[in-house]
Amino acid sequence: MNNTLRARQNTISRGIDETGKMVSLAMEALRQMFKKGIPVGETIEQGWFLARVTTVPLILISIPFGMVIALEVGSLLSQIGAQSQLGAAMVLAVVREQAPLATALLVAGAGGSAMCSDLGSRKIRDELSAMEVMGVDPIHRLVLPRIIAATLIAILLDAIVSVAGILGGLYFGVHSIHITSSSFFSTFSELSQLADLFMALFKAAIFGFIAAMVACYKGMHASGGAKSVGDAVNKAVVTTFILAFFVNFVLTVFYFNFIPQKVI
Repeated sequence: MNNTLRARQNTISRGIDETGKMVSLAMEALRQMFKKGIPVGETIEQGWFLARVTTVPLILISIPFGMVIALEVGSLLSQIGAQSQLGAAMVLAVVREQAPLATALLVAGAGGSAMCSDLGSRKIRDELSAMEVMGVDPIHRLVLPRIIAATLIAILLDAIVSVAGILGGLYFGVHSIHITSSSFFSTFSELSQLADLFMALFKAAIFGFIAAMVACYKGMHASGGAKSVGDAVNKAVVTTFILAFFVNFVLTVFYFNFIPQKVI
């Protein structure tokens, strides 16, 4: 029992230590931004890559998500005779929670894995060491553009996910629950407020930042051969998911405790 407890404590300690090193890498990248500026070309290239590989999958995921939420919430509202409130419920469910998390999962799964494999391949080929020999800081040239691009693109993708999810819920509500589109849209502002949108965009930015931070750290610390790069990618995606859900919980608790909620 003592050995098992000690092993768990060691695992938690290593996890906390590694998380601190990831944050340290990200903070160093931000420090380099104020010291040396932003590599604009690399940032635009990374942003375009992230947008290209995540936009269509996000839309394809968000529409069914919106339909499922409309099905679950709409069935409950139908039982109490409040089908007209589906629009208000969809805004809260999709904009506040579903859109940021879906963005985080796709940015980590598609974009983060590509970042990690790219930096991991550079690491095992000693390209990062060669850059340092030539006087080029890999953190400034490679890590910073990826963090900035992931953060900004996550904010833009969150808006796309919100629109796609709400449209999916609208389609299901009109054709299955038989509410009118006017009643769906007229209830948008009954429970939601502008703070909900700001929190959703802030969550998306934080999740994009976390995805790039973890991917860059895991890639730059890959060692060995090609197998280590694959292991690093796997660990990066899993770690990002864990951190994203934990941070989402913390931000949600903070939001509900410090931001007054709108009531009908």
